Amino acid sequence: MASRSVRPATQMHTVVGLDPQVADALRSRLAEVADRAVLTIIDEVPSYAGSLSGRMGEVIRNAVQLALGGFLTLATRQDADAPKAPAIEGAYQLGRGEARSGRTVEALLAAYRVGARVSWRDMADAAVAAGIDPGQLARFAELVFAYIDELSAASVAGHTDELESSGRVRQRNLERLARALLTGAPADAVNAAAERADWEPPATLTAVVLPESQVSAALTALDSRTLQPTDDVPGPPEGHASLLVPGTGSAGARPALLRALQGTDAVVGPGAPWLEAAASHRRALRCAALGLEGLVDADEHLAALLLGADPEARADLRARVLAPLADLRPSTAEKLTDTLRSWLLHHGRRDAVAEELFVHAQTVRYRVGQLREVYGDRLEDPAFVLDATLALA
Repeated sequence: MASRSVRPATQMHTVVGLDPQVADALRSRLAEVADRAVLTIIDEVPSYAGSLSGRMGEVIRNAVQLALGGFLTLATRQDADAPKAPAIEGAYQLGRGEARSGRTVEALLAAYRVGARVSWRDMADAAVAAGIDPGQLARFAELVFAYIDELSAASVAGHTDELESSGRVRQRNLERLARALLTGAPADAVNAAAERADWEPPATLTAVVLPESQVSAALTALDSRTLQPTDDVPGPPEGHASLLVPGTGSAGARPALLRALQGTDAVVGPGAPWLEAAASHRRALRCAALGLEGLVDADEHLAALLLGADPEARADLRARVLAPLADLRPSTAEKLTDTLRSWLLHHGRRDAVAEELFVHAQTVRYRVGQLREVYGDRLEDPAFVLDATLALA
């Protein structure tokens, strides 16, 4: 598809006309500034991690150098109509390429923000060292950020155009892949779906359930291969969305994922071999149903998940365990229930039970005696101890 005409978001009328000495100082630092901007983007925007080497790293470097070179040409002209077409076209093509690479427009704009900050800092330092006067420096700053606005608008246009053409087809294929993963399709069908979507399978996938309002920000911080299932698969509670996040399966991958999701209300399922992503998704959904707040690691709530797997069965078990107390006064039954629970969890350590219940150790002795009268030898039966522990935990 031929690139469409890109209309700048901001028309720049500020003219700097940099002194030749300042312009030469900036031009001599151009490659250095571009490299530092690229390194910082890769370091601070997770979607660009690992992009320094290979073709993508070269594309990013060339785009930054083209943008900075075009800016210097503009800044040294004495008129407001200096040509910007090459840089604008380069930004447009960069946006299309980022869409083809699977990066979101949020990640692209985050890269622009980081690149603008680093480039302005380094170029301003060089300009001040070369003797730029304060008034010219202020006009220079205005021109820098107006120029970045135009470039980012062009890149967003390119990203949008790509998604509206080939990107739309790929997005449909990615959605079909996510559906195949979560509905238990055969492995050969899932592999075929991944191939059609031009999606390289990772070692693992981790399901994440989070509020829809937090999805865009999360996608910026996550691997660009992250899948977002559509609404026609078994899904999360209303107002929430699911993601399938690629991982390496290494020991450090999960802590890194949890750090990337800090500040969200995401529920993170266990990492699973990528073809078994449905198991991670089911676990994340069950954990989300627990109603926990903040960032939740499902691996830290296995006992609660187990106990909540069949609420009706647990209620029946509790009723059976406590049946011998049914004929006692409600207040007595309640105290003995609390004591039995604490006694089981503390393995009969009287002082620990007393501390938890805020009573004297002698009171614990008396209550345990009452329990022995009611339950008899069952308090020493491992099968009953297991039932009671699960029922009262």
